[in-house]
Amino acid sequence: MAATELSIIRSRVRWTRDHWVQWSVAAFTTLLVFAPIAVALLQSVRSTPLYEPEWSFTLDHYVRLLTNERFWEALRNSMALAITGSLTATVLGAALAIALIRTNIPFRRTLSEILQVPLYVSSLVMAFGWYMLYGPSGYISLASATYLGGVPWNLYSLPAIGMLAGFSLVPVVFLYCSATLHLMDASLEDAARSTGAAPLRALRLVTLPLMRPAILYSLLLCFVGSIEVLSIPLIFGTAERIEVFTTFLFREGIGRTEPDYGLLAAASVLLLVLMTVLVSLHSRILGNTSRFTTVKGKATRPHVIDLGRWRWVAFALVAAYVSIVIVLPLVGLVFRSFVKFLTPLVPPWDLLTLDHFRSLIEQPSYLRAITNSFVVALFGAAFVTGLVMVVVLIVKRSTFPFAKTLETITLYPRAVPGIVVGIGFLWIGLTVPGFTLIHGTLFAMVLAFSMRDLPTAFGAIAPSLTQISRELDLSARTCGADWSTASLRVITPIARPALLAAYMLAFVSMLKEYASAVFLFGPGSEIMGTVMLQLWTNGNFGPVAALAVVQVTATAVVVVMVRRLMGVQV
Repeated sequence: MAATELSIIRSRVRWTRDHWVQWSVAAFTTLLVFAPIAVALLQSVRSTPLYEPEWSFTLDHYVRLLTNERFWEALRNSMALAITGSLTATVLGAALAIALIRTNIPFRRTLSEILQVPLYVSSLVMAFGWYMLYGPSGYISLASATYLGGVPWNLYSLPAIGMLAGFSLVPVVFLYCSATLHLMDASLEDAARSTGAAPLRALRLVTLPLMRPAILYSLLLCFVGSIEVLSIPLIFGTAERIEVFTTFLFREGIGRTEPDYGLLAAASVLLLVLMTVLVSLHSRILGNTSRFTTVKGKATRPHVIDLGRWRWVAFALVAAYVSIVIVLPLVGLVFRSFVKFLTPLVPPWDLLTLDHFRSLIEQPSYLRAITNSFVVALFGAAFVTGLVMVVVLIVKRSTFPFAKTLETITLYPRAVPGIVVGIGFLWIGLTVPGFTLIHGTLFAMVLAFSMRDLPTAFGAIAPSLTQISRELDLSARTCGADWSTASLRVITPIARPALLAAYMLAFVSMLKEYASAVFLFGPGSEIMGTVMLQLWTNGNFGPVAALAVVQVTATAVVVVMVRRLMGVQV
């Protein structure tokens, strides 16, 4: 009897293939997310660098950081930048969403498509475009100084940097607010109209209050995004020594001959804590959102407001914004890549050249950077898509006891700035046995970029799996298949469209990533973003523009392919 009971107990605790897969993936995902954070935390309380064996516990690095005037100045500037950027993005994004979704502005679809371009283009590329047109020696700035006698703007100031950060985040607000406007019940506005309210008054009193969740969420999201932005304050703040949190980390880690690893780690941890607190507010700031529910059984499609003759005025304002902020900077980059230098004082056809593109082929480092970028994006996107697919299957389609915790871990990288990810993986490569072999290699970038894109892939795959009936899983299990077999042969083939979308989104994200890579690349492992930063620092704007054109063109091709294959916008 005892032997029988013992065999029953052993059969209950025996690990099957499903257990090994689920626990292994959960453990690997946890390590991928928290390993770079753990080494940063450890370095912040070590008296010596991580690669030195002897050390003692200390809080001296935090004391030195909190008594460092440069740190406090960077923190104040970051808060000012975040406030300016989030307000700019939220006001413009919400206004553009209302104009393009709820009014009869001409060419609404075209303007909406152009407005979303910064989602797919690196903020580094957009910053270069703004610099080459509106910087102190930019094309339009020189034209204004020549023909108008002065330049009415100054991008080398903290308010301007904040506004530029906001411009890069406007598409995020536009998408959230557009989704809300598309789903809103028109009967609520009709009720206001029936009491005598004019269309614009109904918009102000009914529509805007119902958009409050999307607006508040977007405001907080843009606040977080403005804090972690690196390229814009780096390009426009360097000349006037305007330092923010991210550039403080960048200069402490890259700009010094002998980095102060303790101070760098302490600053990274404090930035991570700040971002974690802000991101955690996403699920709490709105409170009870049921009072904003408008889509019910008899909902009707929202009416388009007829602006009459004013629709052309509204079109001119929206078109001016889109042209100045998005179209002209990208066109300027293209022109800059085909001329020796860009100036309004000399006709551009007198300066035409293909030397910049020729240098991309002839210079081994440039060609290698392009190749490396595509290799990292191709394999990294495949890696993170496969990993997240298994994670979603565990979270949504298994009895794994820590499924909710695994979901939280997978989404946590939203709170981890790219520059902190780069610093963490740098220390892993320098100190952890076995990982020193990947230091300065493309594999290190694949891991870092994959960690950054876990939430993106999860968001692309998880909704699709919730739409697949559990009857399919149960049917496979009743036929003798275990969880792994049912997931691989039944669920995964049905989820192929979501996998393709996740892959393409991750590919675009990794192709334009640069913040994590600045701490990870070495000789032979350069990517386009790091090379563009180096060239810009040396004043080689022609090759910078050529590399930017290559990156934007590749991104555009991928986005078009996705839209045609999926039949939807991503």
